[in-house]
Amino acid sequence: MSNKNKPNVLFIMADQMKASILRMYSSEIGIETPSLERLASEGVRFENPITPHPLCVPARTSVMTGRYPHSTGCRRNETLMPENEQHAFRIWKENGFTTGLIGKNHCFVEQSDLDLFDVRCEISHAGLPSQGIVANYKGEVPGTTGMEWPVPETDINAAHQDRRNLSSNAQSPRIAYKVSDNPEELFGTALIASQTEDFLEKYSGGEFRSDDEEHGNPFALWVSFPDPHEPYEAPRRYVDMLPPEEVVLPPQRTDEYTDGTSPERNRVLARMKRQTDDSEEHRRGVVSVYQAMTRFVDDGIGRILDKLEELGLRENTIVVFTADHGDFGGEHGMMVKGGVFYDALVKVPLIVSWPSGGVPTDAVDGSMASTLDIIPTLFELQGLASFDGLAEGWQRDTDRTNTALSEEDTRRMAGRPLPTVTKFTPRDAAFSEYGTGGPPVTMEVLERSEQPFGYHTLIETLWAREAEGRRKMVRTREWKYVTDPMARGAKLTSGTDGGPGDVDELYDLTKDPWELKNVAHLPENAAVISEMRSLLAGWMIETEDHYPVEIPTTVGRSPST
Repeated sequence: MSNKNKPNVLFIMADQMKASILRMYSSEIGIETPSLERLASEGVRFENPITPHPLCVPARTSVMTGRYPHSTGCRRNETLMPENEQHAFRIWKENGFTTGLIGKNHCFVEQSDLDLFDVRCEISHAGLPSQGIVANYKGEVPGTTGMEWPVPETDINAAHQDRRNLSSNAQSPRIAYKVSDNPEELFGTALIASQTEDFLEKYSGGEFRSDDEEHGNPFALWVSFPDPHEPYEAPRRYVDMLPPEEVVLPPQRTDEYTDGTSPERNRVLARMKRQTDDSEEHRRGVVSVYQAMTRFVDDGIGRILDKLEELGLRENTIVVFTADHGDFGGEHGMMVKGGVFYDALVKVPLIVSWPSGGVPTDAVDGSMASTLDIIPTLFELQGLASFDGLAEGWQRDTDRTNTALSEEDTRRMAGRPLPTVTKFTPRDAAFSEYGTGGPPVTMEVLERSEQPFGYHTLIETLWAREAEGRRKMVRTREWKYVTDPMARGAKLTSGTDGGPGDVDELYDLTKDPWELKNVAHLPENAAVISEMRSLLAGWMIETEDHYPVEIPTTVGRSPST
């Protein structure tokens, strides 16, 4: 297959959209999302996708490289894609694709990577780059490449002014939200949808084609919505669709962080953010806006899918939808995120659709999956790579002349093609991690911060919390286990609320799907913990090489020539 006949890729990512906010994943608290449900009917929806890291930059760099943060070094929001790293857009560009990024970046900052994009139009939570809420915010690059925004940039930034001020809103120190009457077409979600429609129009019209090309090259476009990440602001029309009084709040356990079974790290987070003192009206209001932002994104996706079909591009375009990580969204009495491993933060939506390419339609895969598997899946479907590797033992076919990636290139990735979409077998477990080896942020450290605690505390302690420890998570369909090898012994029994922080977490997902009871301290679960630790050990050994070591292609020495 020549490059000109390879399928396009439309890779859509939402920011901080947990799986359970969608009705497809939770009949209890999820909302209707007609466009995503339509996409799922046209492809494969994965029931248990896990992010390799529940933080923006580590999650995004991992998706783009197919490698874990401990392999790339991208363990914090301040450590972005290293220069000369093997990643999807480098490979697509080297193979002649028209490339684009529309929306939130938070991944690529090296000039050599930015130069790979034929089109780059960035917008994030507070508007265009340089308008960030947090000082010294990395991962946003000013300027555009290949296309201009359809409205004046001053109008875009003015429309995002409320978001820039929202964190200081006095509704609650823990989290604020806004129901907005600002022009809907100037919200980031609407602008990204409009710009993507324009990109597809220009591509279809041959605008990105060089003079010597008759038909043009395939495109690889990353459409990256900054929502429903905070600041929580949504147009009034969408909040009216999902009013606070109709919000179904997730189940809670009032003594979850005071009965002596929760690690100190989780208790510190709850101390900062748990909405114990907020009214039910406020708690419903913020979840309502989070839902509304999600529905707004869904409508934007619908516009993009309609444009693909209108232009006749759908047949030869693989469409993928996922999120980098999740949001508490009211679970455990909190909003936003914070370096722990509840499903609200690590379980994300994942849909792969290409009906004309043989991908099944209206299918659900219930196995474990990782967002690391997305790029290997795309390369396999496009014929850019073969991930058979050592599956055929020492008799494997070493002829890679028909693929763009060598065996060493594919072995460099920890991700593997997804089942159901491809012939590959499913995962039994998925893994996630957090931390860089820094000292713990204890209750004692927290008490030094300005009170009352709240969102400002979350930001003030961000760098330290990103770095603390080296915690690891393994999840199967039935169990989740979390440990920190740096903790003081990682005991299976827990202290009191003021006690030691060195406790593991174990959740029985069959009996306790909302993860309200840590059962690591129960003697009857010792065998489960042993099995989960074995899975973690195997994962760490399997992914320990920063670069793959060459493997010979024969059992003995090759005959001399």
